[in-house]
Amino acid sequence: MKKNILHNKYFLYITEFFSGMAVMAVELGASRLMAPYFSSSQIVWTVIIGVIMIAMALGNVWGGRIADKNPSPDKLYGRLLLAAAWIALIPFAGRYLITGISLLLAVFITKNFLVWAALFACLAVFAFPCVLLGTVTPSLVKYSVSSLDDNGKTVGELGALNTIGSIIGTFLPTFVTIPAVGTALTFLIFSGVLAVISIVYFLSQKKKLAKCALMLALILTLGLSSSTFSFAFWDKDITLEDESVYNYLQVKETDRAVTLSTNVLFGVQSILMKNEKLTGMYYDYALAAPFLAGIPLMNRNSNILILGMGTGTFAKYCDEYFPGTSIEGVEIDEKISALAAEYFALPDTVEVSVYDGRSYLAATDKEYDVIMVDAYQDITIPFQMSSIEFFKEVEKHLAPNGVMVVNMNMKSQSDNSINDYLCDTIGAVFSNVYTAPVKGGTNCEVFAFQNKYALKTFEEGCDALTDPALKDMMAEVSDNLTPRQPGNLILTDDKAPVEVLGMRALDEIIADELDYYRELYLGKIFH
Repeated sequence: MKKNILHNKYFLYITEFFSGMAVMAVELGASRLMAPYFSSSQIVWTVIIGVIMIAMALGNVWGGRIADKNPSPDKLYGRLLLAAAWIALIPFAGRYLITGISLLLAVFITKNFLVWAALFACLAVFAFPCVLLGTVTPSLVKYSVSSLDDNGKTVGELGALNTIGSIIGTFLPTFVTIPAVGTALTFLIFSGVLAVISIVYFLSQKKKLAKCALMLALILTLGLSSSTFSFAFWDKDITLEDESVYNYLQVKETDRAVTLSTNVLFGVQSILMKNEKLTGMYYDYALAAPFLAGIPLMNRNSNILILGMGTGTFAKYCDEYFPGTSIEGVEIDEKISALAAEYFALPDTVEVSVYDGRSYLAATDKEYDVIMVDAYQDITIPFQMSSIEFFKEVEKHLAPNGVMVVNMNMKSQSDNSINDYLCDTIGAVFSNVYTAPVKGGTNCEVFAFQNKYALKTFEEGCDALTDPALKDMMAEVSDNLTPRQPGNLILTDDKAPVEVLGMRALDEIIADELDYYRELYLGKIFH
């Protein structure tokens, strides 16, 4: 057996280094591949990390045993070649597996659907290559330890290189490859690195050359086809599909509207109507906040702040219906801000800051007549923007007659839901809290203020309206405004289990939506 290349410890160290890097790249890639289907909540991250850690542990045990029984390096580099092939195929085949598993489980599972769907999808797509990569370290220890005198040093060096590779594999996808070239090419890049290491070994041994050639052909073919890669592979009418550091981004345009979504399966984050005055969605309901604050009746310039602006649907309406108002929007995702002007006709008068909403509030001493909090996306609720400390910060930046409006996006009929927690937390800060469920959707708007005359001010402002569409919408909001009595379900910076609470609400929504299809499908099976 030729072992020339293995006599060079640097080659073994390179194998260890890039194997560690590939594991973390797969983990980061997994979060991006699954986020458009399951969100990027802490729950989904927990599933991903748990599955990959278990797979690595199994790989360590298996790798140690087979290294003792059959120490041939051909086996190790053959496993690396197989792992490279699997990782290359993940973005292309994985999306079908994720969708298929989710649809199958939706028929049978009614509780904790998000957890089970994410778990089974993660096991099916990501576990196997991580088991293979887990075999690398124990195998390399077998090949690199030449005597008991320096075995501790060698093992320590291998462990350090694996860790350093893992660190780089954490930063590189997040800040470089995914924003620059996307998730699919990120998987191909790290797959290609593993493939090159394996191919270099087999070329030195003059073995498995046909398999090496097939591997190169696979990566090249997938690389050429990556330009047509789409998360929403079933939808051919997408205007733009992109990825940022924070989100999957999808822009769709129809004859009626332009929409932005950060989830392939459900939800609209922003919308631009082409031929209609209003959207019929929660943005219209939120326009009640300026009326509650008395902006139409003011003799001074008013100020509106939007935390989680998206591409500016609410900002555009405020500019249109309340001319002369100073409007500021805060959006943490720079790519979303860029889409606002390109696709959604955001007025130049709206001042946009790329920043975290809470950090922006802490950094300014300005007062606002209206502050809109629209930073919750399905189950992805930033805990730091749901706590009593955050709402106190908002209240501090409101004018005496100011109003906060919060868009809650998951209605729930159960007790102690995420919305109950949010309303109770808001009620601990504001003396007046009113909710207005959005007709035909899962959103609910919460209006909070200290001014006891706000409802009267609202009526006076609405009475002066001449726009029939807006007048009708404000009448609908007025009819649905319901006062909320404060409770003791308080979220704090220290304790805000928003992911678990959001998952319960999402389970409820999914169950309601799928009940009909579940009964129909099961009825066909059992009858």
